[in-house]
Amino acid sequence: MKIGIDIMGGDYAPAKTVHGTILADEELSENTTITLFGKKEIIISELAKHNVNQDKFEIIDCSEMISMEEHPTKAFRSKPNSSIAKGFEYLANGKIDGFASAGNTGAIFVGSFYAVKTIPGVLRPPLSTLIPREDGGVTVLLDVGANADCKPDVLYQFGVLGSLFSKHVCGIKNPNVSLLNLGEEKTKGNMLTQATYMLMEGNPDYQFIGNCEGRDIFKSNIDVIVCDGFTGNIVLKQAEGTYSMMKKRGLLDDFFKRFNYEDYGGTPILGLNKTVIIGHGISNETAIKNMIILTKNVVEADLAKKIKNNIK
Repeated sequence: MKIGIDIMGGDYAPAKTVHGTILADEELSENTTITLFGKKEIIISELAKHNVNQDKFEIIDCSEMISMEEHPTKAFRSKPNSSIAKGFEYLANGKIDGFASAGNTGAIFVGSFYAVKTIPGVLRPPLSTLIPREDGGVTVLLDVGANADCKPDVLYQFGVLGSLFSKHVCGIKNPNVSLLNLGEEKTKGNMLTQATYMLMEGNPDYQFIGNCEGRDIFKSNIDVIVCDGFTGNIVLKQAEGTYSMMKKRGLLDDFFKRFNYEDYGGTPILGLNKTVIIGHGISNETAIKNMIILTKNVVEADLAKKIKNNIK
């Protein structure tokens, strides 16, 4: 298995991305190799700081890079030799099995759609994230930012994608799927959630257990929570803000420590023909390491193929 990593992506690249790659390589088995995309001279220099020989990795020299501030579509098309564009070129041609980046999120989405494309039948590829639960498990929350406005059939399909991710990556045999709403009753909510509930209720594609409210997000009986990207992003940022506040005040216990984004590394774009993982822009070496390991786990689960087999 070959995993590609965008060395130039992220606020602390290339120092933290190189360091995180080294840490990931130490944990991965011998049959998994990491391909580094970025400016070769810089990568070699960073590897030398950790006394790591450049021959340990495959390095693809990329003369350009896409910054966080650049327009995604324009930058991706005008910079074919950037670390993001080259990574997607290798992914599309089967030279790597998965690609991870903490760089320009918009450019990563553009690369996903242009290079590896959406699985036929997938209406809107969402971003998912893992939310810690009180029982020690995790809940898959989607969408968390890719699709701010959704229609009922899109939210319904998010239930399919989230259920497959929970089952094959998180190891939940029969995931429970819930719709995030402002009340448990099927008649509660806006027109979108009410119409979505009608589609989800009694459906044959996954185990729908009804609506859940914001206070239910960390409960132990919900494996997948579906919402539009606008709502999901607010939930995610609120969780991150709570963690930061608790940490600052010295109030972290074993449960709240699990809200640390570094432990999860990144989030997959679900519904693509290939595995693409997006990391947090402020990723440090620990987050980069875990992003690479997550990429390996999603590839290993053969999630893209399982989604293809379940999308009608």
